[in-house]
Amino acid sequence: MKIKVPGDVPKSMKKEYEHNYNLATKKTGRLMLFAGDQKIEHLNDDFVGKGISGEDADPEHFFKVAKKGTIGVFAAQLGLIAKYGQDYKEIPYLIKMNSKTNLIKTEQSDPISNSLIDFDDVLVLKQNGLKIVGIGYTIFLGSEYENVMLAEAGRLVTWAHQHGLLAVLWMYPRGKSIKNEKDPHLIAGAAGVALSLGADFAKVNYPVVKKGKNRAKAFKEAITAAGNTKIITSGGSSRGVRKFLQETYDQIHVSGCMGNATGRNIHQKSLSEAVRMCNAISSITLGDKTVDFAYQVYQGKKKFKL
Repeated sequence: MKIKVPGDVPKSMKKEYEHNYNLATKKTGRLMLFAGDQKIEHLNDDFVGKGISGEDADPEHFFKVAKKGTIGVFAAQLGLIAKYGQDYKEIPYLIKMNSKTNLIKTEQSDPISNSLIDFDDVLVLKQNGLKIVGIGYTIFLGSEYENVMLAEAGRLVTWAHQHGLLAVLWMYPRGKSIKNEKDPHLIAGAAGVALSLGADFAKVNYPVVKKGKNRAKAFKEAITAAGNTKIITSGGSSRGVRKFLQETYDQIHVSGCMGNATGRNIHQKSLSEAVRMCNAISSITLGDKTVDFAYQVYQGKKKFKL
C-alpha cells in the first residue's frame, strides 16, 4: 500500500509517519479505532449499569481488550494511558488531546473542549517506550466557541505531522444553532473542514436520513467532501451485534468509509466477548470479510487475526 504523506511532514519524519500509519492501519489503509475516551466524556454512565458487564467498571478492562483483540489503535486521554500504558507497551496508542463531560447540556451553553495537555507531553510517552502513533481532537462546529477549537486543532495537526504522527479529528456539529447534527449535508461539511485542517482521518457520526432514503448512500457525500482525508464512523451507543456489523459493512462497501471508531459496542462486554467483537469488526474493516463471517467470529465459530 502506497501512503500519501502530507506535505507538512518534514523529510526527516517521512519514514516515522509511514511507520505510524502502517502500525495504526495494519498496512490496510483503513483504521479500526478502539475508543476509550468516555471516562471523561460520559463519566461513569458507560461503565456501570443495566446490560453492561461488571468487568467494564475496572479501567484496565480497556487495556486487556486492546491487547487481546485485533484493533488498529486505542484512543484515550494521556493520563489514562500514562497510568496503564507501561504494562501494555504492545498496544498502539492515539492520545486524545481534549475532552469535556456531558454535564453541561447544549441548552445551557454551547460546547467547548480545550486541550487538556501540551503537545510536548505526548512526546514524553514516546520517550518512555509507548507506541504513540497519533493524536486526536474534537471540534464542535456550530458552537459559538468553534474558533477556539479550530485554532487549536490546526496547530495540533501541524505539530503531529512535524513529529511524524497521525492526526485524527472528531468532527461534531453541535450547539444551539444546530438543528440536526446528523444531517448528511452538514456532516459532509464537517468532513470538508477536517480536510482543510489537514487531518489524516476524521471521525463523524453516521447520518440519519428520512424514511425511504438510504443512509449508506447519503453518507457518500461526506466521503467525497473529505477528499484525501479519510472518514471513519462513530460507533455510537450499544445495539444489536448483527445490526452493528451490517452498518459497518455498508459504511465501508457502499459509502466508501475508511474505518470506524468503536467504544461502547466493544468495552461494555465481558473481556472474552469484547475481544470477539473487536475481531469481528476488524474482520470487516481490515480483512474485507462478509457480515456472515464477522458474526461467526463474534459467536466464536470462526477466528480472525491479521
